[in-house]
Amino acid sequence: MEMQQVRYFLAVAQTLNFTRAAEQCNVSQPALTRAIKLLEEELGGDLIRREGRLSHLTDLGQRMLPLLRQCHESAVTAKALATSLKKGEIATLNVAVASAVDIALLMPALSEMYGAFPELLLRLKRGGAIAIRQMLEKGEIDLAIGSGFGEGSDRLDSWRMFDDHFDIIISAEHDLARGNGAALEAAQLGEHRLLLHKGVDASEAEIERLATAGVSLVNVHEVDSLADLEALVRANFGVGLTLASALRTGGIRHLRIHSVDVERPVSICMMSGRPRSREATALLNLLRGADWSIVVG
Repeated sequence: MEMQQVRYFLAVAQTLNFTRAAEQCNVSQPALTRAIKLLEEELGGDLIRREGRLSHLTDLGQRMLPLLRQCHESAVTAKALATSLKKGEIATLNVAVASAVDIALLMPALSEMYGAFPELLLRLKRGGAIAIRQMLEKGEIDLAIGSGFGEGSDRLDSWRMFDDHFDIIISAEHDLARGNGAALEAAQLGEHRLLLHKGVDASEAEIERLATAGVSLVNVHEVDSLADLEALVRANFGVGLTLASALRTGGIRHLRIHSVDVERPVSICMMSGRPRSREATALLNLLRGADWSIVVG
């Protein structure tokens, strides 16, 4: 089995059109067809059923698709890694962190990584679930931390860190901070304008459950970053809605809403089958070995 045969098959599986696949692979259509035919002979059956201009995967093709995709991705990554080592390049670790995740949670592990690999170049990226999933699939990042981009996929390896939930955050001087408890009823929000941290990337199901509990996300202030949210909350511009793990800093109070029962897992994700650098493996092990039970209380 040759990698170009696998690459041609993946292109046809994506486009379901031999002509477009050949153009995408920069090869003639007869050459692409011959290569796929050889692959089918080696695997013992048709992978693609041709019906004029339209094509579709056979049962065998459907079963082989994830395996051959994984094989191709591993080969591409291995080649890139070998080239980097040959050139003597400094190791680079590409990490994507969901916008809702407070970087402070990761600092103990990152600090330990810096001590172990002082020459390491860290490239930290932010984004929502969809953007991070695309980064993973394209090989732009080594691992991802957050929610919503790894569940139910056989192409991703996922390790749960902790379960997060939504909190109301206020400044220590806010009227709602006068109570002694760490929770409140949705009705207590009253006339207080909500500051929504858009980085939480709330799903439709989460928005619906929040609304059912009395927390409407209609006609609210919106901010993209945790830093902006913190500044506005400290200025008593409104009450913030973000994840319980975020902004655990002095002068900020967290209040859980009694009637809101919305939890989401925060996980580490990596592509299955891809070679992992020692740096990525080290960070994975540090994060998996951390005590996350005290994060949200």
